[in-house]
Amino acid sequence: MGHTNEPGTRRRAALQDARLYVCVTARRERGDLREFLHAAYEGGVDIIQLRDKSLEAAAEIQAIEVLAEVAREHGKLFAVNDRADVALLTGADVFHVGQGDLSTEQARTVLGPDVVLGRSCHSTAQVDAALADPGLDYFCTGPVWETPTKPGRAAVGLELPRYAAEHAGATPFYAIGGIDAARLPEVLGTGASRIVVVRAVTEADDVAAAARALRTALPA
Repeated sequence: MGHTNEPGTRRRAALQDARLYVCVTARRERGDLREFLHAAYEGGVDIIQLRDKSLEAAAEIQAIEVLAEVAREHGKLFAVNDRADVALLTGADVFHVGQGDLSTEQARTVLGPDVVLGRSCHSTAQVDAALADPGLDYFCTGPVWETPTKPGRAAVGLELPRYAAEHAGATPFYAIGGIDAARLPEVLGTGASRIVVVRAVTEADDVAAAARALRTALPA
């Protein structure tokens, strides 16, 4: 069976340009997922990941299908967290795993070469391992500040993104954890040029404006 690497090439080119990555729940309490996604992408968000531990698989897939549709309309990337089966069924552009989730090799066995693969890192040793892993496309460093979206996980501070910036070379990495417009200059001061945010966009009164302000402040 012939395998085209066209989707992978397109996705990895988009990843190189991507600066602003947002994680969102299915927003069931507000019932405005589709509207939120349009506003976020219009505001300049490059990648949106649906991360909602409260959902069972069927509901998660339903929400991600909405995300996939909106991402395609905007020509942007969308990500699935944790569940390789869900990523496969929804044709995810990006699959993100934590340290205790699938290995890179396992994820590639399920999803193939074309998906963009990322991993969360919380220590310099984990950053080193990510950089030594040829199957990973990007990694995240954090949480820079403690955040209610990751209860019980201690903040790693600004040293980890600084370490990553010194060692990552051409590998894209994202700083994550409690980042908002006010804290962004400190993050950029480490040499990081990409961020993952949650509340700074998901809780904004004007989603597009909040996204635009962050995206504009990030390096081109």
